[in-house]
Amino acid sequence: MTFIITNDDGINAPGIKALWEALNTANLPLSSFNESIIVAPQEQFSGCGHQVTTKGPINLQCLSDAKYAIAGTPADCTRIALTHISKNVKWVLSGINSGGNMGVDVYISGTVAAVREAAFHRIPGIALSQYRQGQKNVNWPRVTHLARIVLTDLLNRPIESGAFWNVNFPYLEPEAPDPKIVFCEPSTQPLPVAYQKKGEDFYYVGKYEERNHTPGTDIDVCFAGNIAITKIQLS
Repeated sequence: MTFIITNDDGINAPGIKALWEALNTANLPLSSFNESIIVAPQEQFSGCGHQVTTKGPINLQCLSDAKYAIAGTPADCTRIALTHISKNVKWVLSGINSGGNMGVDVYISGTVAAVREAAFHRIPGIALSQYRQGQKNVNWPRVTHLARIVLTDLLNRPIESGAFWNVNFPYLEPEAPDPKIVFCEPSTQPLPVAYQKKGEDFYYVGKYEERNHTPGTDIDVCFAGNIAITKIQLS
């Protein structure tokens, strides 16, 4: 069984290194885990949504037997991984994104698009993201620890064909205990839409942390300090 690991922050981002470590130290049956392969964008593609490359070349650099850098989007990475790198892919994991991907973020996020593309091919996936509170730094060793716990849970759960998991880790103060895992529904409320106009140009000034906190949704759960997990089923 092969696990493909990708992201939208780029192949050298700390989050993909954290995901690699979390997966390779998760408590999984040995019979279900053979290898993990990184197939990630050469550059950052944050916020690219489900963009795919169809009008030009997609360069692939083989960095090792288990690491490939692709000059394309996260969805491109999934497509090439499934068609040309491994014929035995059973899961696609994406992240760990530096920034939240909750609610309607899933339509904008390249992180989520990578696993949605896998779901189109009836391969399950998990998108993992770390909510950032303002400009505070991410404690990647702590996130790796939490990702290991989550992967041990989700990879041992059955999941329907055409579905994938979306995971958002909360911001935690250093002394805070490990958060609870909460399975919840995704928010359907829009992102804050606000712009500042300078001459003929508009600059987005919406504040992510001021999003609607509908009780029980992934935004409410994550902003309250818990791990929000939603299951998204293709219609």
